[in-house]
Amino acid sequence: MIQQAHDAYNKADYNTAFELYSKLAEDGNSAAQASLGFMYQNAQGTSEDIDKAALWYTKAAEQEHPLAMYNIAVLMMHGKGLSHDMFAAHDYFMRASVKEVPQAMYETAMMLEKGLGCSQSFPEAAFWYEEAAKRGNMDAFNNLGVLFKEGHGVDMDYKKAFYLFTKAAESNVPTAQYNLGQMYDQGHGCEMDNDRALEWCRKAAYAGHEKAKAIIAKLQSDGKIVY
Repeated sequence: MIQQAHDAYNKADYNTAFELYSKLAEDGNSAAQASLGFMYQNAQGTSEDIDKAALWYTKAAEQEHPLAMYNIAVLMMHGKGLSHDMFAAHDYFMRASVKEVPQAMYETAMMLEKGLGCSQSFPEAAFWYEEAAKRGNMDAFNNLGVLFKEGHGVDMDYKKAFYLFTKAAESNVPTAQYNLGQMYDQGHGCEMDNDRALEWCRKAAYAGHEKAKAIIAKLQSDGKIVY
């Protein structure tokens, strides 16, 4: 029946999926509980109810369901449906990370980098960014690049930073496009190239990245580009 529920959900037949998930969730199926929580959170097949979403995520998390643990952490970070608790959120993100949820790995790394809900640790942040990047999280590529550029938790390495920024920039991550533009502008990890700097900063600026506009203005004021 769980596959029937998943099939209905994937076909956007939310009413059927909600009905099936509800029955399975009451019977203790952790996947159904996690999915039911998601439907309550996103008003799919039912009205939005964050409290019920938190309830079902909690039941699924008690059975170590990876995505439920991730979603509980998100709710705790924002104080929705559960008390705002950054330490508990970090713990849930870490538990989901161990279960190989890429976005949880990214959030765990972010918290370790900033010391939110945990002791700050750049080496551990770098580890989890790398794990998330290995699983395709492009924001993790960018953030890991920043650590290599600044030498935080890893040896400073402009070439690695340049490679990581490039991977994320080519996947349309605006901050990575800005960072890559800076690398070209400064000749860090690559040949200085004003045209490439402009190209990437423009991409970032078009995506709404304010700092990218400053790079463009600098290139223009230096007489390196003309509109």
